[in-house]
Amino acid sequence: MLANSGYGTRSEVRGLISRGQVMVNGNIVKRPEHQVSEGDEVSLDGKVITSSEYLYYLLDKPDEVLTAMEDPRLHNVGEFVPDSLRGRKLAPVGRLDYHTTGLLIITNDGTLSHRLQSPRYKIRKVYLADYIGPDWTSEQIDEVGRGLTLTDTDTPTLLSPAEVRPSDTGRAYITLTEGKTHEVRRIFAHYGREVTALRRISLGDLNITEETADCSLLRELTSDEISGLKRLTGL
Repeated sequence: MLANSGYGTRSEVRGLISRGQVMVNGNIVKRPEHQVSEGDEVSLDGKVITSSEYLYYLLDKPDEVLTAMEDPRLHNVGEFVPDSLRGRKLAPVGRLDYHTTGLLIITNDGTLSHRLQSPRYKIRKVYLADYIGPDWTSEQIDEVGRGLTLTDTDTPTLLSPAEVRPSDTGRAYITLTEGKTHEVRRIFAHYGREVTALRRISLGDLNITEETADCSLLRELTSDEISGLKRLTGL
């Protein structure tokens, strides 16, 4: 139960138990084979824990990291997941480009993952883009807001309405509700701008700092954050 809930490998958990760090219903348990049921209160170092089939993490993805759990050549998000969770079938929700930093959810909840990526649920994703090129005009912002058609491939691509909010010179926020390949960079390029840095700072109700100081930080989502994502996706 402890190993499956992400508190260490089986050998590591046996060490916790043998050192008396685990209690069941207020009593120290030193036998790893001790049987527990759903009604039992299990605590580790005085903190009550729960067994969960699903795990939910937020990674502040660094630059030059592939959104994949494994890759023989490139650094990937799987390298930030503890070895004790390797068997839990965790996977990133959607993808961030190799050179895009910021908010990435990693979970083994396939239903939530699918819904967060589905255009049907219109999950808001906010990006902060630094770029080289002319300032945004009100006409261009309105065009993106109505739904821009990209013509940079053989087949024209109609995008869902998006919101552009210019900030400082050479910086703008853009909010999407879908995630076509390289969408933000392609929108900027359509108007003669080159994105030099891109960071996702919001997904649904989840937000992270605009700064990159916490890149590579992995943390569990809180119960409120998980509930919020499920509410947005009708779960």
